[in-house]
Amino acid sequence: MKKIPITVAHGDGIGPEIMAATLKILDAAGAPLEITTIEVGQKLFERGVMTGIEQASIDAIRNTGVLLKAPIFTPSGGGYKSLNVTIRKLMSLYANVRPCQSFRPYIEAIHDMDLVVVRENEEDLYAGIEHRQTQDVVQALKLISRPGCERIIRYAFEYARANGRKKVTCMVKDNIMKMVDGLFYQVFEEISADYPDIQKDRYIIDIGTARIASRPGDFDVIVTENLYGDIISDVAAEVTGSVGLGISANIGEQCAMFEAMHGTAPDIAGKDIANPSGLLLGSIMMLTHIGCGKAAETVHNAWLKTIEDGIHTGDIYREATSKKRVGTNEFTTAVIERLGQKPSGMKPVSYPDGQGGIKIPALKPVVVAKKEWIGVDAFIEYRGPADVLAERIKPALAAGLTLSLISNRGVKTWPNGSSGTFCTDHWCARILGATDTPKLLETLKGLDAAGLPVVKTENLYSFDGKDGFTAAAG
Repeated sequence: MKKIPITVAHGDGIGPEIMAATLKILDAAGAPLEITTIEVGQKLFERGVMTGIEQASIDAIRNTGVLLKAPIFTPSGGGYKSLNVTIRKLMSLYANVRPCQSFRPYIEAIHDMDLVVVRENEEDLYAGIEHRQTQDVVQALKLISRPGCERIIRYAFEYARANGRKKVTCMVKDNIMKMVDGLFYQVFEEISADYPDIQKDRYIIDIGTARIASRPGDFDVIVTENLYGDIISDVAAEVTGSVGLGISANIGEQCAMFEAMHGTAPDIAGKDIANPSGLLLGSIMMLTHIGCGKAAETVHNAWLKTIEDGIHTGDIYREATSKKRVGTNEFTTAVIERLGQKPSGMKPVSYPDGQGGIKIPALKPVVVAKKEWIGVDAFIEYRGPADVLAERIKPALAAGLTLSLISNRGVKTWPNGSSGTFCTDHWCARILGATDTPKLLETLKGLDAAGLPVVKTENLYSFDGKDGFTAAAG
């Protein structure tokens, strides 16, 4: 069989050990892989490469279109970006797919579970756009786009259809974030109409997370935003018995990355006790993605047989359910010895050769709304009463502009604010009226002359006559 090129990153901490184990099993199973190895992560950060990856490695990933990656270390603070986020964005890996399955009674778990979290991978708070604006206040921008929503939601429905799943659940917080999460749910409703064969439902993310922990059988495929998906997939993985079993596929139109969900675990690195299962299961997803279904089937069934036989690493070993406690190398040997075998207590898996990854239809055309500039939110650094601030703002405004309200951390403080509202030094003055650049500049100069430094402005627009912004609380 012609070999298929892939790129491999051995990672940090326990990464090299579990990658070696995974590749050994894939080789023994006859997976037809042509491997290009790249160096990423801690060593590059220590050499001053702020992204943790060099251009030659990026080119290698693009050339093969597939990356199998062990866990990577990212330094805390210092302006370093998460390498995972960097790769996802550089390769436009918009869909993060995380199957979460429990294996009772062979691995101790809280509940029976077989669900898949499909997480948007490029937007939301994980865009990492943050600023310090005043002495007291920092901000992070949550960005949600219609195309981003459409791609991930359609992928979730296509995944459900391709894998015989019956239901897709949307998890949002649109009762609070009515615009960003509201857009996500609105697009979910639109896209779901194209899949009448798939059930749909919706949960607010907080109760949805609680239900994953208490009643995971209620769910099949869950589609959600970036931050929510990261949290709930870890909750779901923990319910399965071990985050060490968690797997993650990151899918784009041109590239895909496959990995374990867990981190580098430096405290156990080099001790031959790490569980390679998460990365191995991630590699099985990789094999199905590149059309090597039979190799994936062979490896997956051998792994299931190993687990069923009670051959367990320390993280999942339990006296009541396990038969033998093993380290990384012995577990690897056990899986290889079972290649060609199938589990008897658990259902064997079957994957077709040549199917390859899921392709989604092109984005739907969108009718462009009429957009009008109707004001500005000016964020001002100020300490003092809201009433005094209002009287200083009014004379600074350009002709035709009026001060509508002042808020502090989203709560209205003028007019008729509550004396009980705790305020910081970060105020938002909502200024309304037909606006243009000269008026805005004149107003900013007036505020500056009044001793009111503007740390940020946010233009306010209407779209087809409907306000494109929310009201302040109160």
